[in-house]
Amino acid sequence: MTSVPDEEVLGPERAGRRPRARFAVALGILWLVVPLVLFLLDRSVLLAGNPAQVIALAASGLIGVVLLARDRGDEPREAHHRAWVRVVGRGVGVLLTLVVLGALVWLRPFAGTPAAAASVSGGAGVRITDAPAHIVITPTSGTPTRGLIFQPGARVDPRAYVPMLTQVSRQGILVVVVKQPFNIGFLAMTAPHAFIDRHPEVTSWAIGGHSLGGVVAATFAHDHPGVVKGLVLWASYPIGSLADRTDLAVASVSGTRDGFTTPADVQASRALLPGDTAYTPIAGAVHSFFGDYGEQPGDGTPTVDRASAQRQIVDATVALVDGM
Repeated sequence: MTSVPDEEVLGPERAGRRPRARFAVALGILWLVVPLVLFLLDRSVLLAGNPAQVIALAASGLIGVVLLARDRGDEPREAHHRAWVRVVGRGVGVLLTLVVLGALVWLRPFAGTPAAAASVSGGAGVRITDAPAHIVITPTSGTPTRGLIFQPGARVDPRAYVPMLTQVSRQGILVVVVKQPFNIGFLAMTAPHAFIDRHPEVTSWAIGGHSLGGVVAATFAHDHPGVVKGLVLWASYPIGSLADRTDLAVASVSGTRDGFTTPADVQASRALLPGDTAYTPIAGAVHSFFGDYGEQPGDGTPTVDRASAQRQIVDATVALVDGM
């Protein structure tokens, strides 16, 4: 039996549409399936965090639905006469797909441990309020006049810091954990303003953060002299100089086995901090000990247990806030 070319059966125009349809379907499947899989894998963390990431996943999935549902039967004939337009269009589509979906994959969060997730329900001596953009930990005895605004590390579930910061709050300190969009501190650099305005009873504010969150906290402290009296750096250091800020109390807490913020990094940053900065090196501690989210790929190997290291982190943090 002799086969009949597509062009003879469908005509040259309709036969030319088939590769374009397959291309759009392939992109549509990617835009639909990748966000869906990411949501299913990280559902509990995503729903507990800032809604920006869920919205981005939903929007990406919607793009996939549109690509799959689009009717290409009535495409204008002129679109088929310029091959270079089709090539450029496909190239842009592939590049955009790789960039957006690749970013969504990279932004997958480090989930807090089950105990950290459960800690948001509250505990003895504190009351915890969990909102879309923040977690507030309030001591139940008295009215706190000291506060700490905390910026999480990059891609880390904000709930991972609640167990340690609950211990801080029990010392009479109001603690606010920022839920950053996409869990990236640079997207929440102005967030402390809202919390400072919302709690006029707090007369002394410190700001702190872990890793990239500490960089963002230091930047806020630098830009708001007189508003922030203390800075707590957990495995972090500033990118701009605070050396002349004699009005700012600073505590730098770091792990000697940290694979990301190494002892050499902390030493090199000393020139950027005030001369009376309190340094607390935690012997044997690693980067992931500054939160409860398990091990982090690329981190160092600890030589101390997590509970012991975290007690020292909490003590150094409370000492800084108490001394403001």
